[in-house]
Amino acid sequence: MKRAVIDLGTNTFNLLIGSISGRQLDITFATKEPVMLGMGGINEGMIAEDALERAKSTLIRFKEIAREREVDDIVGYGTSAMRGASNASALIDWAKNELQVDIRIITGEREAELIYQGVSLLHSFDQDAMIMDIGGGSNEFIWANSQGVIQAESFNIGVSRMYQMVDQPEVFTPEIRQRIDDFFEDETRGFFDDKTVGHLIGASGSFETLYEMMHQKRFPNDSQMKDLPIDEVHKMIDWSLKASLQERMDNPWIIPMRKKMLPFAAYSILWVMQKLQTQSVSICPYSLKEGAFLES
Repeated sequence: MKRAVIDLGTNTFNLLIGSISGRQLDITFATKEPVMLGMGGINEGMIAEDALERAKSTLIRFKEIAREREVDDIVGYGTSAMRGASNASALIDWAKNELQVDIRIITGEREAELIYQGVSLLHSFDQDAMIMDIGGGSNEFIWANSQGVIQAESFNIGVSRMYQMVDQPEVFTPEIRQRIDDFFEDETRGFFDDKTVGHLIGASGSFETLYEMMHQKRFPNDSQMKDLPIDEVHKMIDWSLKASLQERMDNPWIIPMRKKMLPFAAYSILWVMQKLQTQSVSICPYSLKEGAFLES
């Protein structure tokens, strides 16, 4: 039976329509919209009024897409921006009453679990690996191997949260880097201390932008893991940290939503790679929304 899952992220809303048999996911339609739900309010614990209106408009479009494809079973998953918002019920109640769409706010731990489930549909974890999912409000990290999850955490260090915290700068200065270093150390509470995990798996999002910048083509829509040469990853990160806003705006391989916040995503990846002594990087196009299909 076809189902629709909506991932209501802090920056992006993702719609996925498909069905699953065993562990084989058949995707019939997928789209995303840059809603920027956390902009203007995430660090104050609220959803700004304009963000709320963008969310409603997007959910109306997603509902219409599902209706056209004869899908009535629609479930939404609210993540970091909704978890911390005092007025999240305004969106939840509206979606339920106006669209008959059930939105479930999930914990960071539950988000990490669903991300792992999604990645595990494409990756066998023959050796230790760290999954990194970069969000607008939170980043999730799942350390796993062939036996399953070793440790999983969600930290409020997402790119939109950082970008607004340091007053939306155009250039990633050394002063901002130091402030972000301190912020990461405080928020991650020693999670990365004494860990050496050679393989980093990026769960879609910002990692796909690195791929597109690197290869100067769009990320393939083929539901396959992709390896990234480690030296090229460092080159793309270095460029992202040094580039001016205008240079990022002029780069056609950076999607509009990511142009302003790219240095924060790039530095997040670099910081984690240095902590883990990463030797290899790959991208998994599956994440939370795909993992949600494994739920009954």
